Amino acid sequence: MNGHIATEGLVYADGDWHVGNPKLLGPRTHGVWLGAVVFDGARYFDGVAPDLLLHCERSVRSARVLGMRPMLTGAEIAELAWEGIRRFPRDAQLYICPLFWGDHGFIMPDPDATRFALSVYSSPLPPPTGFSAMLSSFRRPARDMAPTEAKASCLYPNTARAVAEAKDAGYDTAVMLDPAGNVAEFAYTNLFLAKGNAVITPQWNGTFLNGLTRQRVIQLLRDDGVEVIERAVTWRDVHEADEVFATGNYQKLGWCRRIADRDLRPGAFYERARALYWEYARQHGAP
Repeated sequence: MNGHIATEGLVYADGDWHVGNPKLLGPRTHGVWLGAVVFDGARYFDGVAPDLLLHCERSVRSARVLGMRPMLTGAEIAELAWEGIRRFPRDAQLYICPLFWGDHGFIMPDPDATRFALSVYSSPLPPPTGFSAMLSSFRRPARDMAPTEAKASCLYPNTARAVAEAKDAGYDTAVMLDPAGNVAEFAYTNLFLAKGNAVITPQWNGTFLNGLTRQRVIQLLRDDGVEVIERAVTWRDVHEADEVFATGNYQKLGWCRRIADRDLRPGAFYERARALYWEYARQHGAP
């Protein structure tokens, strides 16, 4: 396609840009019926795409975890992403999704049949109005139970079960435990809480994705003089916290307004983390 300003989502695949949702996978595609699919997600807003390269590099690592052989580097994917971003208005809010999948193979994907697509489409950042959460009956798998080192599509049906359970009970999302009974994360975002003068977040143990926004916020808070403790977290810790918030690519930072039967307000640590992140994004997110 030509370089006109896009009004619909774009997908780069097979050497060209396509409008909309091109039909790239069939019923015998390994990624469809045997699950060799990985993706990542980055954001563009306010003219910047913070940590875009890191997201693209992680998509390459995820593909390798599932036995695929990526044909692009993270830097090459990031360059393609900026090419797509420039086809949208500068004030657009976009989701950037590199995707690898296995095209052939049985049980294991054929590494030489790895395919790639990159989606760039309009997706406004959710307003920071807060969310509610309950404790889910579903748990995150251990690393010897599922490919938890990867951002793999096969992990998300379990996430969907937790979200559906929460919504049926009148909540927005859920807190999920790990196999040992400690808190892992929210259904699809990393969890933080504040108690006293410290911010606490579950220690990464291989049962949940060590989010790039999670890592960025931890570093920004520590550089700002905040004590951030990574340790085992119990459901009681979360339920009794002074404030609870989440990090993730889709919203970046969001605060929890209700945890089970407790109402909360956006706290000082959340507000500081959000301000620090947006400052970082605007300073370091340009190409």
